[in-house]
Amino acid sequence: MKSVLFFILLAAGALAQESYDALLQRWDYDRRTPLDIKEAGLQKRNGVAVYDITFASPVGDRGRYVGPNAGLVTAFLVIPPGQGPFPAVIYGHWCMPGSEKKNRTEFLDEAVVLAHSGVISLLPDHVIVHPGFVQDKRPLNDQQVAVEVQQDINLRRAADLLLARGDVDRRRLAYVGHSCDAAAGGFLSGIDKRFKAFVIMAGDLSFEIDKRTKTMQEYRQKVGPEKFDAFAVRYSWMDAGKYVALAAPASMFLQYANKEPFLNGDIAKQYLQIVSEPRRLKVYQAAHALNAEATRDRIAFLAKELSFAPPDTKAINAIPVLFQPPWPKS
Repeated sequence: MKSVLFFILLAAGALAQESYDALLQRWDYDRRTPLDIKEAGLQKRNGVAVYDITFASPVGDRGRYVGPNAGLVTAFLVIPPGQGPFPAVIYGHWCMPGSEKKNRTEFLDEAVVLAHSGVISLLPDHVIVHPGFVQDKRPLNDQQVAVEVQQDINLRRAADLLLARGDVDRRRLAYVGHSCDAAAGGFLSGIDKRFKAFVIMAGDLSFEIDKRTKTMQEYRQKVGPEKFDAFAVRYSWMDAGKYVALAAPASMFLQYANKEPFLNGDIAKQYLQIVSEPRRLKVYQAAHALNAEATRDRIAFLAKELSFAPPDTKAINAIPVLFQPPWPKS
């Protein structure tokens, strides 16, 4: 449950109101910072090039909270054969404790399959898996917010990297995020209008909805109502619901699971009501990791939105199903 609450509280606070321009300023960054792309390795997978790269992302005054390597993003860049211009997808992995795929490898097999349909993918590591990162485990701390902001800026820099390439079609960029990086996708949907489509997989999308749940009410009492409410006011702009409501014209596909301790189908249906059109929700009989059906649906959605030929069914079915570790005990 602690892990669920960590993701929830990244979206804390929706009591005060800010203009849209003021909200955007919270997520701004120095776009003049060189990407400084460096290649650390290359592997070929049936004609698909998988580059192990790093690129730079500005940190600003958040550096003291997010760790010494926050501004250096490690990622896989998956490039199909051919000349392009190609559609492109940025994949954000989950942060599930105990998972060996809590890193950029989560979607690598899926990205390679898409490459055979002529799709470029970029798979960055989350801030929390960077070397040297030390999590502040105290409830309601500034690091939680700083990490979310830095991660979203890293993902925007990932878009900068792809859109600077001559073989990427700027009109066909999508984002896929799972769990912690699904919440990041919620923020991105209202912040960065370069994306045509978003897939949100089992992520927290609204503090306003969350705070009405029994789980959040119990947590508020546990940490202290005054402390909880003060934190919510201070970070009122950190509510993904403020942003998913402004995702249009991007298409939003929400994928959630029923076998969940918190982010289940019931709360997902409430999230859907605040997401801008065009939007779609599907709830799966699965755990937080989701399942093969979700993979098939996600790829079909991306193929439709980005206008590429769907991969071979056999290749899609061969993508390994993500293993679900047990939830940490409270």
